[in-house]
Amino acid sequence: MKLSATCALVIALLVALPTVVSAQSQAIVSSETFESWMSELSNWGRWGDDDQLGTLNLITQQKRVEAARLVESGVSISLARNLETSAPPDSTYHPLEHKMHYTGIEPLAEMYSEDSFSLRYHGLGHSHLDALCHVFHEGRMYNGFDQTLVTDGGCQALSVVNSSQGFFTRGVLIDIPWLKDLPYLEPATAIFPEDLDAWATKTGVEIDPGDVVLIRTGRWARPDAEGLLDTYDSLAGLHASSVEWLRDRDVAAVGTDAGSDLLPSRVEGQWAPVHKLLLVAMGTPIFDNLDLEELSREAKRQGRWIFLFTVAPLRIPGGTGSPLNPIATF
Repeated sequence: MKLSATCALVIALLVALPTVVSAQSQAIVSSETFESWMSELSNWGRWGDDDQLGTLNLITQQKRVEAARLVESGVSISLARNLETSAPPDSTYHPLEHKMHYTGIEPLAEMYSEDSFSLRYHGLGHSHLDALCHVFHEGRMYNGFDQTLVTDGGCQALSVVNSSQGFFTRGVLIDIPWLKDLPYLEPATAIFPEDLDAWATKTGVEIDPGDVVLIRTGRWARPDAEGLLDTYDSLAGLHASSVEWLRDRDVAAVGTDAGSDLLPSRVEGQWAPVHKLLLVAMGTPIFDNLDLEELSREAKRQGRWIFLFTVAPLRIPGGTGSPLNPIATF
């Protein structure tokens, strides 16, 4: 059967489309495009000019009730890594400073042990939450608050204390290595909107407003296989173009097993554009350095990608975030 010239052209375009999309995704995003995203994806004023909750407003009372009904098997999984007490060579970790004051050898009042610790939790080592005062863009934070409100006394606005009611909502695992039939993503591998669309098509899961979305890169599977290689210079993560996908679905928070951002970012003049788009423009808290390996295994075992997500950040007045131990319950 002979094809018409029009049909042949349509087929040729369809065959070429993945290559076109891939080429567009690989291109460096201009600073002008990034600034347009900062404006277009903004939630400033959405919940009032004085709002400091951002997308936590989307975790409503009804959302919590619906999330509680997700528990079926009662299987609970920690999504946190053990706090690092030493720094691997050439890493960007900040180890926990742990000091024993009284021990079983020299107890307090002959019956107590006691210790203290100091922790710089931001970075690539510890599981933690980024509060909305953690990142600035052109002198501003979320909802237009001035960056000078962050002083030696801490954050005078947008601190982690605003998250003190905790997160009790539906969690969704987006497992990109599983999607691509890989054990893990190589450093500097980008996650694009088309990857998120492919995951949604394969699983049939739709993201609902108020969900916490957790994106697995397989980072913690890689050190077991090849040694610790990820650094601030090279890290698998979200390409900035993926943030619109998350904004369109009104997520309450985003978490990854890495630093959220693709590094290098492929955005002109921006080192961590995803952090800026989420924290500053959208008012969306970020969970960094989660351990999603056991969650991935359980999700695959159950064939279920949704669960109850719970975590209670520490009440730190003026804090830019908090170390934490999130829990997924199926």
